[in-house]
Amino acid sequence: MEERNKYTFGLSSSSSSGGFSFGQALAQPAISRTAGTIDDLGTGTTVTSTDTKPWFKQPGRDLSRVFSNKKATSKSAAQPQLKSHWRDVEWTEEQKTSLMKTVSSYKPSCEEVTQARILLLGPVSSGKSSFISSVQSVFSGRVTNRAMVGSSSTSFTKKLQSFKIRDQKGEDPNGLVLCDVMGLGDGEMTGLTLHDVLSVIKGHVPEGHKFSPDQPVRSETVGYVKRPSLKDKIHCVAFVLNASKVLTYPKGLSTTFQQLREHISDLGVHQVALLTHIDQICKDTAKDVSQVYKSLLIRETMNKAGALLGMSTSYIVPVKNYSSELDLDVNTDVLLLSAVDHILQYADLYFQDSTPQHTGLKLDL
Repeated sequence: MEERNKYTFGLSSSSSSGGFSFGQALAQPAISRTAGTIDDLGTGTTVTSTDTKPWFKQPGRDLSRVFSNKKATSKSAAQPQLKSHWRDVEWTEEQKTSLMKTVSSYKPSCEEVTQARILLLGPVSSGKSSFISSVQSVFSGRVTNRAMVGSSSTSFTKKLQSFKIRDQKGEDPNGLVLCDVMGLGDGEMTGLTLHDVLSVIKGHVPEGHKFSPDQPVRSETVGYVKRPSLKDKIHCVAFVLNASKVLTYPKGLSTTFQQLREHISDLGVHQVALLTHIDQICKDTAKDVSQVYKSLLIRETMNKAGALLGMSTSYIVPVKNYSSELDLDVNTDVLLLSAVDHILQYADLYFQDSTPQHTGLKLDL
């Protein structure tokens, strides 16, 4: 039991400091091994949690409610927009087709594996399962909910589930596998543990394994993979954050993320992040997804997400998952596909790092 508490994600009910029970906070944020730290805003630095609070932050309230006051006039409720897009995206049917071809034709640059395994990792209700279903919807040609999605405060996903993205004919169109796991909880007995996260990344956890905080994965676990090959491991980790909750996540979650990132980096696995539910914090983006990179509110939220993760915004991409819609939207598809393409680029860096580099001339004796 002592070993379990050392690695549990979640706030200890007996702790007054709000820290996590599995270790001390790191002195510095974990830094990704990927080269380049200049973010997309051109600042050249990673945003820190000591920044001045943005004008739109209201203590104790979700971002989704900041502009929902019925007493506010249309003028005071207006959300400021930037004059130009802070990231360039081509919002066309042609761009969607091009991105679909890029993702569909993807093959890992390593002969040992045929598919890149991407682990989605985030708090409860961050939108991990919804992202998987949304990506599947794009390739299916219709909105579908392949990954089961819950709406409670506890993690709906309890086990390791791997999803191969299929096309309209039911065939696997690409070398991509999205892996869903139990969410990081806000209580000592509700979330995934550091030990289990690392076990998944190392390839020890069998498909369908049901997680339990008080029963960590070990060699005696049914189906435990003792000697995982490269194809069993995770090749990229995508952290998932809910944009409407970024300002209200527990303070200790930053420590959790940064400790996670340090351990994952030690395994040589690259990390990116997805900012979901952007339509809940910006009404202009909710109406037209192509306005996402003109939204000052979304840009500021991405800065805060970067501070929470200890990650440059150049690794973070916003997405809008399909939820209540019945039909696909081109702009939403472009944003989702751009996120997948972003993830695969970093997965391929892992394969490049894992492939032995042979130098020198081969001599015929």
